Amino acid sequence: MTTLYVAGPMTGIQDFNYPAFNAAADTLRAAGYDVLNPVDAEQHNPTPGEPQSWDWYMRHALRMVLDAEGIALLDGWRASKGATLEVQVAQSLGLPVRAYSEWVAA
Repeated sequence: MTTLYVAGPMTGIQDFNYPAFNAAADTLRAAGYDVLNPVDAEQHNPTPGEPQSWDWYMRHALRMVLDAEGIALLDGWRASKGATLEVQVAQSLGLPVRAYSEWVAA
């Protein structure tokens, strides 16, 4: 089973775009993928319900990228500083990086 990391914009979006991330993760799982969702970093939040710093989230996200075998991109990812960093790391590691819809259609 291929493990995919979901990358996309969060900062400045209502509810940090968590609904879109969770919907994409559910659809990818239904398509047979193992999914690493950065929303799950909240499970490690030392102050539940209170946002942490951008770098706190990125440290969790980049660990997930390192464990992934591919990246599934949500719309708007190019406008996200974090998602572009995740893509850069993934591409440097030779991981396939495709739009979320392409993974589902595959």
